[in-house]
Amino acid sequence: MGRTALITGASSGLGAEYARQLAIRGFDLVLVARDRDALEERAIDLRGRFGVEVEVLAADLLKPRKRQKVEARLTDRQRPVDVLVNNAGFGLPLAFARNDIEDEARHLAMHVEVPMRLTHAALGPMLERGRGRILNVASVAAFMPRSTYGACKRWLVEFSRWADSEYGPRGVSVTAVCPGFTHTNFHERMGLEPGREGIADFLWLQAPDVVAESLRDAARGKAVSIPSLKYKVLTRAVRLLPASTASRLGARGRR
Repeated sequence: MGRTALITGASSGLGAEYARQLAIRGFDLVLVARDRDALEERAIDLRGRFGVEVEVLAADLLKPRKRQKVEARLTDRQRPVDVLVNNAGFGLPLAFARNDIEDEARHLAMHVEVPMRLTHAALGPMLERGRGRILNVASVAAFMPRSTYGACKRWLVEFSRWADSEYGPRGVSVTAVCPGFTHTNFHERMGLEPGREGIADFLWLQAPDVVAESLRDAARGKAVSIPSLKYKVLTRAVRLLPASTASRLGARGRR
């Protein structure tokens, strides 16, 4: 692996855990999120604990001019980025017909357009150097009917599979990371807690485990990483179910 990693959604949750584990491995970091204060606080902690260089890039990725600053950082040949982690995202209620359509459009842009654009920006310099690694954080929702969230994540999985087959032989691997329910503030913001809304305690994962397994899978060149055996089994089983049954299962865990 290279020496610098850029992580979106790095101020908390899985993004913060990716930053921690990559810092342990000796990576310098570029942390991207909207909240500059939260990023600065995390950067101070990471520099102090692991002795790595940490650059803070505060940006709302849904605003083109802000996102372009991140794209420019990825295309900077003088300061190469060797690992890109597309992690930024947010959730919506599953009731598509009742959701505000502008919220849905922003949701689509964040989960599809943003990682597509950042991947495109990163690929050029990575292919020139003949090495690089891109992780696109998707979800097990990609494998079951789950409103527009599942549809967005399915796109990300298929895009990553294709990109890995296309660019892996040229030294740039692309991995879709598909975690299940994980203890992070992502689910807290949606009002989800273990034992509530039909999600059994044993289905909840720990963020350090998810990140560690996904990094191992990426290092092995896997196009799709599904952390934990339980979710590997679950995603295979869902494919055998009638669409109506799979849809009912997919509706759990969200109001």
